[in-house]
Amino acid sequence: MTTPLSEITEIHASLSSTFLTSLSSSTKPNTTPSSKAGQYPVLSLPYRQHQLLQLARLVQENADALCHALWLDGGEEGEGRRSYYLVRPIFFFMILFYVMKRTSVCSPWNYPITLTLQPLCGAIAAGCPALIKPSEVVPTFSKLLAELVPKYLDPTAYRVALGGVPEITRILELKWAHIFYTGNGRVARIISAAAAKHLTPMTLELGGKSPVIIDGANLGEEEVRVAARRIVWGKVNNAGQICVAPDYVLIQPSYIPAFIEACRAALESFFPNGALNSPDYGRIVSVAHFARVKGLLGETKGRVVIGGGVLDGSEGLQEGARARGVEPTVVLLDEATAADDVLLQDELFAPILPIVPVASVAAALAYVRAHEHPLVIYAFTESEDVKREVKAGTMSGSVVFNDTFNQLSVDEIPFGGVGESGYGRQPLKWTFEEFVYLRSVLEVPFSEEPKFGGRYPPSSKESLDFFEGCLKVPIPSVEELGGR
Repeated sequence: MTTPLSEITEIHASLSSTFLTSLSSSTKPNTTPSSKAGQYPVLSLPYRQHQLLQLARLVQENADALCHALWLDGGEEGEGRRSYYLVRPIFFFMILFYVMKRTSVCSPWNYPITLTLQPLCGAIAAGCPALIKPSEVVPTFSKLLAELVPKYLDPTAYRVALGGVPEITRILELKWAHIFYTGNGRVARIISAAAAKHLTPMTLELGGKSPVIIDGANLGEEEVRVAARRIVWGKVNNAGQICVAPDYVLIQPSYIPAFIEACRAALESFFPNGALNSPDYGRIVSVAHFARVKGLLGETKGRVVIGGGVLDGSEGLQEGARARGVEPTVVLLDEATAADDVLLQDELFAPILPIVPVASVAAALAYVRAHEHPLVIYAFTESEDVKREVKAGTMSGSVVFNDTFNQLSVDEIPFGGVGESGYGRQPLKWTFEEFVYLRSVLEVPFSEEPKFGGRYPPSSKESLDFFEGCLKVPIPSVEELGGR
């Protein structure tokens, strides 16, 4: 199911009309409100509150249907088991701004509920009409979303477009005030190039290779076991198909055996009968991605020390999405050849965890600095000095000490990337700020005119002395400013 290209053009025109109408009627009652808009002026503060409450109702009242759609699209695991936790109406930052936008939200397939509705919440709160383009890789979910949105939200302001490359190409030909894209860097470059033609600002939530640094010298045996458990948990979430999954581990050789055994113990405790036999473990989202992941396992020069098994349907035991199974796999790379290994090239987005031997924490930091800035750096250490080195000596979207994945549960801190891992921030108030901008408004009373005489020609010595005054202000030293 796709949205006709002509309809995409109509949607853009309709959202633009809604936005422009709101500018001229923001203080007037909506005389012909949509049944989904409530009795509020379009895009006014009460209108936005109503739409956010409607979005919460959409999730709450259709949680089972959303879960089932995700089940059909990608197997039992993943976001389908968690959609009940999405309902977070946003009341505390709904500030009325003068400037609003028409925006386009392009969401990915791996966590489609959160990564579609989270930016939509920010757009609604900021007073932005929005077009939502969910991923074609999860067609059941996307079709359901297209059916539900007009039942709950005002269709004059919020629409859904379905389809693949032709449809997104048509969307990008149109001029939007903001584009919010979550996905990979390759597609982000295509979208950025299209946005540049209209000078459209963007938010890019990408990914990349998020490293794990293990400071074995400052961890005890129990801390290493806990670290391995937390790293493995972060990697098996949604079968590794999430941008913040720990991508690879940097660790000194002497601590590798203990770390591998701790990873093995963690996996056995998570999946006593094996991950591929567990209803709590996910599958690879599509045939194409499954082939890619199998290719990585076949091409790596590293040694598989845990896992490595796959279910491709040839066993005759499982079919469809359930057959696209890849075991949680730990691969030990050789220190001399690791840099060229296929597992260290692109973001894995898979349940594969490469271990990269390094001589020291300093060498690990040097490795991270020599590559693209990651979305997140995970560092496991009890040393405050090492923590300072990680924070001061690297760049990344986030830094998390002694855990993985859990930063997503802290809404008070901003989430986003830097450089290759994206730009812009979310969620909640951070998403809101992505969809508004600071507009300066200055009002100068006529009664102040006598004070402005010196700015008009002809110039006098007094007026020149006044304007040159800034050049004569004493410049303090660093010590006088309190520095050392």
